[in-house]
Amino acid sequence: MDVLVTGATGFVGGRLVPALVAAGHDVRVLVRDKTRYDGPDAVTVHEGDLLEPGSFDAALDGVETAYYLVHSMKAGADFEQRDRAAARNFVDAASTAGVSRAVYLGGLGEEGEDLSRHLKSRREVESILGEGSYDLTTLRAAIIIGHGSASFEMVRQLASRLPLMITPRWVQNECQPIAIDDVISYLVGLLEHPETAGETYEIGGPDILTYGEIIQQTAGVMGRIRPLIIPVPVLTPKLSSYWVGLVTDADPAVARPLIDGLKNAVIVRDDSIREIIDVELTPFKTAVERALAVRHGERDPGTVAVERVGGRA
Repeated sequence: MDVLVTGATGFVGGRLVPALVAAGHDVRVLVRDKTRYDGPDAVTVHEGDLLEPGSFDAALDGVETAYYLVHSMKAGADFEQRDRAAARNFVDAASTAGVSRAVYLGGLGEEGEDLSRHLKSRREVESILGEGSYDLTTLRAAIIIGHGSASFEMVRQLASRLPLMITPRWVQNECQPIAIDDVISYLVGLLEHPETAGETYEIGGPDILTYGEIIQQTAGVMGRIRPLIIPVPVLTPKLSSYWVGLVTDADPAVARPLIDGLKNAVIVRDDSIREIIDVELTPFKTAVERALAVRHGERDPGTVAVERVGGRA
């Protein structure tokens, strides 16, 4: 199948591309700078920017399925506006090019006004992408565990540096993290199941944990003393982001919307995708171990995902 991956230099896209190649697909990628892309030799590289209409039309020519893995959270306060514009430009170009199917990786979270800005933006992008003439398949995930994930890196640094944490009370909210290898298995597996076109699915790992437990278990995997976490009702997301900025290397522009999202419980309510795509879900601690192994250079990113695709996991 002729497949395009946008966001191919990102955390998810960088692992998805070699997995798609391993599955036998003809893969092309859209990047803003060809000279900075270092992917598999079999990949066709197109240069363009989703924020510049007309710059990426050639990348969509002849494409059957396009993966939309772009978000602008690192852009700062106007990330919602940029994401909105990029999604609309993609819809217009993909519809004109006759793309049959688009795949979007969005975020878990209950519908309603209480969603964080980050999750609201993800849902808005999902809604915009759904306006195209193609069939849109959406996967919604919570925290993705893997080296290079902004959420996991923030967790790792908190777990490794602080013996005591004063946190917002929603640190007790539940979350269903998922390993990056499992996400890739789902994203690739969709192409083998045409019945998933036009559908929305929730994906998560086998463990449901509070955000506090995620930090504590990560510390345990790292061989450190599990931090004492004290939730308080008065610590706002803004104050929390300042605190995280002081004790970690997290980019404040990224940390603020991520921390704001902690107020939302993000667990799978409908696991129907498991009846369609058979993925052996990775336990949380194993996912953390793999992420730390990649960080320490013990394994190349994407190796497990490629092996699983090749082995039909």
